[in-house]
Order: sequence, then structure tokens, then C-alpha cells
Amino acid sequence: MLKKKVCLLGIYGVGKTSLVRSFVFSIFEETYLSTVGVKIDKKALDIQGQPLELVLWDIAGEDDRFSVPPSYLRGTAGYLLVVDGTRRATFEHAMDLQRRTEDQIGAVPFVTVLNKTDLADQWGIDRADLAELEQRKWRFVRTSAKLGTGVEEAFAELGRMLLARS
Repeated sequence: MLKKKVCLLGIYGVGKTSLVRSFVFSIFEETYLSTVGVKIDKKALDIQGQPLELVLWDIAGEDDRFSVPPSYLRGTAGYLLVVDGTRRATFEHAMDLQRRTEDQIGAVPFVTVLNKTDLADQWGIDRADLAELEQRKWRFVRTSAKLGTGVEEAFAELGRMLLARS
């Protein structure tokens, strides 16, 4: 079985850990638990008859005091760039984080995850933001880790991209 290292990147509180827990364990917890360093999980997928194991690196969210260490990114085949749809600043941070990540590890496949669609009444990402993603030819998936909506789709999309490069 083909194994690929996948990182979840984004500012603190965007839902990286919740996405992993929803994807791997089909659970959601209301309690916010801040990741310290990195937490690693695995999940096997079947993508169009091809087995693929994702080794998921849930990396602590960036803030003013912490940015992703280059050693965490070493060997990354692809990543999910997670944005909290209710916090516009996380979108802007993701743009910068993607550029810095590409500078460190080169152009590897990634999917931008617009998380927290269950909070549509508080949404801060507008059509112009989505148009910017489309203009950059970024793939993006709307998700709700809480409801499980789009979660499998986001990881499967990245999996397809990884298999296409293998």
C-alpha cells in the first residue's frame, strides 16, 4: 500500500484537529483542545480501486509565537490548508502560509479547506475570496468538522492529487 505524509496547516483554532478526528474516528467534540507540537494519525483510503494510506500530521496552529518548523514539513507529499470560514483573518493567513510552505518544500499538492460551514450565519469568506482561490487555480472544499460535511471529500480530493503524482 502506498503511504503518503499529509500535513494539516493553518492558524490556531481553525479546526485542524476536529477535521482529523472527524475523518479518522467519525467523532466531534465541542471542547477546544489546542494541539501542542504535532499529533500523528493514519487512515487508509480506497481511491478508484487504489489503496492509499494517509499519515496525517496535525500540526499546532500558528500564532504570533509559533510557526511551523521546517522539520515538521520534511517529507510532506501534500497538505490541507485549513481556514475558519467565520474568521476572515484566517483566510489571509492561509495565503501567506501557503507561500511560505511552498518556499520550504516546493510545489506539492494541497487543498484549501474552508471549515465551519455549519456556522453559515457567521461566515466571513465572501465571493471575492473564492474568486481569488479560483484565479490561483487552488482546489478548495467547504467542510464542517462538526457535522462531518465535506470532510471525507477534502481528504479524498488530496488523495486523488497525490495518486496522480505517483
